[in-house]
Amino acid sequence: MSIKTEIERLRNELPEGVTLLAVSKFHPVEALREAYDAGQRAFGESRPQELKLKAETLPRDIEWHMIGHLQTNKVKQIVSEVSMIQSLDSLKLAKEISKRSSEKGVVTPCLVEVNIGDEESKTGLELSSLEELLCQVAELDGVSVQGLMTIPPICDSEKELDKYFSKMQKIFVDIKDKKLDNINMCILSMGMSSDYESAVRNGSTLVRVGSSIFGARMY
Repeated sequence: MSIKTEIERLRNELPEGVTLLAVSKFHPVEALREAYDAGQRAFGESRPQELKLKAETLPRDIEWHMIGHLQTNKVKQIVSEVSMIQSLDSLKLAKEISKRSSEKGVVTPCLVEVNIGDEESKTGLELSSLEELLCQVAELDGVSVQGLMTIPPICDSEKELDKYFSKMQKIFVDIKDKKLDNINMCILSMGMSSDYESAVRNGSTLVRVGSSIFGARMY
């Protein structure tokens, strides 16, 4: 199945209001250009250097999302290049994004990454620290929290997967209802190629699909 055909299939399948993010990390510029020609405009990258190189090569109307773990010393490479950072998981990182964004006179939209399964092997914030971090980030210039992102544990059944996505959606709604100052809850990013259907069923507003569109990654 071609990149164009798969993007069209996903667009037809996803409900209105759900954004398709094409996860393009480790894939060549030629593949991204094919997706772009099929109408795709939002792409996800996990390495700042790769994102920057692709942004310099491809059309300027692309929305670049940083979806991988972001080290503070890499922030300066991508601020003003990205439309969103989906992996904000600490006050230290938020302060660096604030600093670099303010230097460039921009505001960087971010999603706070939540470790919904409390897995030691994964990055992301513990649930118990979420509201405290949101209140701290709300005080910073140059950073705008737009919602939450999560990657659930590998599950043996769809029922178990639904449990994690449903829990995340309830947290998202709860925070939205609290109407925290300077915190917007308009994006819930969850779901990838293997589980986006369950994620959408449980309230996801943005899905990150890579292998279904581009095939196996070229490391």
